[in-house]
Amino acid sequence: MVRTYSSYLRLDELLGLQTLASDPPEHEEMLFIVIHQVYELWFKQVLHECDLLQRSLEANDRPTVFAALKRILTIFKTLVSQVDILETMTPVSFSSFRYRLDTASGFQSAQFRELEFLLGHRRPGALNHIPEGSPERRRLEEHLGRPSLYTSFLRFLQKNGHPIPEEALARDPSLPPLEDERVRETLIDIYRNHPGDRDVCERLVDLDEGLQEWRYRHVKMVQRTIGVKQGTGGSPGAEYLKTTLFKALFPDLWAIRAAL
Repeated sequence: MVRTYSSYLRLDELLGLQTLASDPPEHEEMLFIVIHQVYELWFKQVLHECDLLQRSLEANDRPTVFAALKRILTIFKTLVSQVDILETMTPVSFSSFRYRLDTASGFQSAQFRELEFLLGHRRPGALNHIPEGSPERRRLEEHLGRPSLYTSFLRFLQKNGHPIPEEALARDPSLPPLEDERVRETLIDIYRNHPGDRDVCERLVDLDEGLQEWRYRHVKMVQRTIGVKQGTGGSPGAEYLKTTLFKALFPDLWAIRAAL
């Protein structure tokens, strides 16, 4: 069978996945579905790139580390810019079909939870919105038992001759990274004396900041659309989302700023 543009991309299937719940159809629902499907596709690509990034850190493959980080950061800029499109939908437009969403909520995005877990933002409570026994739940539970990207970053530093305490590498992987004074001392030395490794550190700070920027735009979009109402599917909405802002994925990389 000769592949065509349509068959290779499976466009008939892809373009048939935008099934509106409203009847009669509400015009704005198409945008809502398309945007969120596109987000999930980008999450899939970011997970793909983060897997490469983590393997490259473990292998001390510096060129691939920088290439993967550049692509991930560029995708995050796209994720942020897509909020502009979603904000063209007014609160009245969203209300016209919102009740049709039933229990559907962004809290149920297993891929975004997987991304958080991979980066190190680990908290078992995040599994509450994912059905027990589902493939998505099992995948997330597996992530809680594996080292995070931050642990791989610390191993990368160790491979390049920087002292990293074994306790920082061997701590419970289900927990988020904690600030460690000994790690901070190493990072301060890297920033002052090792510009090549400092560049890797700064790209991870860019990644952390990129995710925080997306969270902020997401919160403001939700506030703009539904205000203080409860979120879709009974989720806490904007009030909960605000609590996720400004929580660093890599706290030591931020804590050292005052000492430089």
